Amino acid sequence: MPPFTDDLDLPPLAKRLTRRARRLGAQPCDAEDMAQEAVLRLITRNQRAGIETPEHYAMIILQTLARARWRAHVEHTELEEDSASIAPVAESRLALNTLHSAIARLPPERAQVMQLVLEGEVSPRAIAMRLDLPVGTVMSRLARARAKLRAQIGLEADAPVSELL
Repeated sequence: MPPFTDDLDLPPLAKRLTRRARRLGAQPCDAEDMAQEAVLRLITRNQRAGIETPEHYAMIILQTLARARWRAHVEHTELEEDSASIAPVAESRLALNTLHSAIARLPPERAQVMQLVLEGEVSPRAIAMRLDLPVGTVMSRLARARAKLRAQIGLEADAPVSELL
């Protein structure tokens, strides 16, 4: 297929592409750049394989270029000193280490029950089944372990564990 540039007047096509690019929301200088890029790609593509409807093809190229620019456009806002903070985790990590150390100092049977609680087992009945113990024994060990942990960590006897953090 012969090149279409003989049949098609490129300056009017470039003007139509520029107007279309402006309607797509591009700034005037960006619209001209996109129109020129579309014409360039159109000519390059036509040299490799003939295009039957060059104006239509150019509009598709322009639309693709506009989409690529929309996707690439990301609003960047500069972070200020006070907005670029992350919640501190050092205190909670220290509290957790203190708790682990206190559990390690418990008598083995109480430490075993508390370790299951740390792993997420909250039901005394489930702990009793896992350890093959009566539920009352598990509840007693949990109560004694919690009282001892509060004393070791320095919490009041009736203070909730959330006070630890």
